[in-house]
Amino acid sequence: MNYVATDKAAAAIGPYSQGVVSGGLLYSSGQIPLTATGELVDGSIGDQTHQVFSNLKAVLAEAGSSLNDVIKTTVFIKDMNDFAALNEIYASYFGDHKPARSTVEVARLPKDVKVEIEVIAKVNK
Repeated sequence: MNYVATDKAAAAIGPYSQGVVSGGLLYSSGQIPLTATGELVDGSIGDQTHQVFSNLKAVLAEAGSSLNDVIKTTVFIKDMNDFAALNEIYASYFGDHKPARSTVEVARLPKDVKVEIEVIAKVNK
């Protein structure tokens, strides 16, 4: 196993890594809307989702992967009423690529954010 760490995404806020590469796959930790400097993006579901994707892209790039290599995502959302807005932004990042996905409404997320996303992706290096 190889641990993934990049300063272009928020550092882990607990005893875990940003991602782990094993068997040619990246398993990312859930990304929340923290900037690379650790500032919370407090705003709409749209603002937070854009930051989450910025973090995911940085972790994927560090591992030698990209959004086009994502096989599966898990989306944790605080309020399912935000699903349509989140879905529109999510689709803009993946385009025609359609990874498998689960979306779950949860009672609470770290730092009381509105969204957290984790991915499994193929690694190309």
